[in-house]
Amino acid sequence: MALDNKILDEINELKRKYEDERSCLLPALYLFQREYGWLSPEALERVAEILNIPKATVKGVSTFYAMFSHKPMGRHLIQLCTNVACMIMGGERLLDILKGRYGLEPNLTTPDRRFSLVIMECIGACDTAPAMLVDTDLHGNLTEENIIGILERYE
Repeated sequence: MALDNKILDEINELKRKYEDERSCLLPALYLFQREYGWLSPEALERVAEILNIPKATVKGVSTFYAMFSHKPMGRHLIQLCTNVACMIMGGERLLDILKGRYGLEPNLTTPDRRFSLVIMECIGACDTAPAMLVDTDLHGNLTEENIIGILERYE
């Protein structure tokens, strides 16, 4: 895997901030995913080499956290909350709309690679339920009417 010097510079900067290189693991994984859209086996191996951490440890950590993807994702990641507050406020109907309008199923990507959908137990936005994240943008107080308008802004 050809490594972008920008990522390597960012990881080296992180390594200077921590006494133990293992402390850089989560940020390094995030940097790779931000750059490439997912964590390929080659990316995990590269992180292990850069941080001098066993490959099994890197894979174990990356598979533990739901924020990391191990398959190619769409250009935009939708994380729809399914916690009790969101479900009571209509979250289940929003999932039906995503399925109907975009053909989106949980843990899958649209054929045009525009969106990927992940169902999240909680995104910490109960006060604006139902809610979702699109990439890093929080959208709350979702309705059947406004969810489509929100998603249309993401090309």
